[in-house]
Amino acid sequence: MEYQVGQPGRVVVVRFSDGDDVLGGLAEIVRRENIRAACFSVVGGLKKGRFVVGPETEEMPPKPVWRELQESHEAVGFGTIFWQGEQPRIHFHGAYGKKESVKAGCLREGSEAFLVLEAVITEILGVDAVREMDPLSGMVLLKMNR
Repeated sequence: MEYQVGQPGRVVVVRFSDGDDVLGGLAEIVRRENIRAACFSVVGGLKKGRFVVGPETEEMPPKPVWRELQESHEAVGFGTIFWQGEQPRIHFHGAYGKKESVKAGCLREGSEAFLVLEAVITEILGVDAVREMDPLSGMVLLKMNR
């Protein structure tokens, strides 16, 4: 286990409207505001998105199992943002519900808000962490510097 202690910086409140790209919008905000490390929460609706529900097996590199939202779902979740080189990389896990069906997973592509989705981004100051390619898993993972 590795860890660093930081403190909260700026807090950004976001309202995504129907059809907005949620993951793209989060990345745009942190680029524009030069937020290098953050955590965020979301609540509201999603109508599209591709997410991973785990690996097929425990073997490395993991082969992801994909699922897709193709209609409106209630959504709630939490994520982190750290940079890989010159790009912010978002890691978000959420739960997506519609009627009696609830799905959960790591939202990675094609995220589209339904009606309204709110996000609260909290900047993390005083940590030195980035995302780097991990050769064993083939994934971009968190790396602590120092």
